[in-house]
Amino acid sequence: MWGFFFAGSGFGKVLLYDATLYAEAPRAVAWYAAVPQPLIVFIGVVEVLGGIGLILPALTRVTPKLTPLAGAGLALTMLLAAGFHVVRGEYALVPATVVLGAVAAFLAAGRWNLRPVAPEPLTNRRALTSVLVLVLMVLTTFVPTWYTMTHTQF
Repeated sequence: MWGFFFAGSGFGKVLLYDATLYAEAPRAVAWYAAVPQPLIVFIGVVEVLGGIGLILPALTRVTPKLTPLAGAGLALTMLLAAGFHVVRGEYALVPATVVLGAVAAFLAAGRWNLRPVAPEPLTNRRALTSVLVLVLMVLTTFVPTWYTMTHTQF
């Protein structure tokens, strides 16, 4: 679930590569006005890859050590975001950012130490399951985000 959340949140930022969407975005999210467009898109790419990284390596069991690394990367991203919001005086955004970072850190620690996933050869079943999860992510997260951002006036 957290992988879907981070991937969806990040995808919305990736869409801001479009100059028109970027120009309108600060009306919906105030802090976008304080960050250069390439940085917002980069943060989005990091969140999308981190979200996918929380799911696919453990699901396929191919290089499952990437799952805790994705969690650690997302935790670091949220820690930096919390600091950014504190500096800007946006204290209302800090608790949610801290919770997201804490959950990502919990997932990283859990998959690293408490419940690591053992690597195994990729089977057809796990490959198919992974493809289905990606399709589900696209249909439930990316498509609605894209539609909302491109068909709604800010």
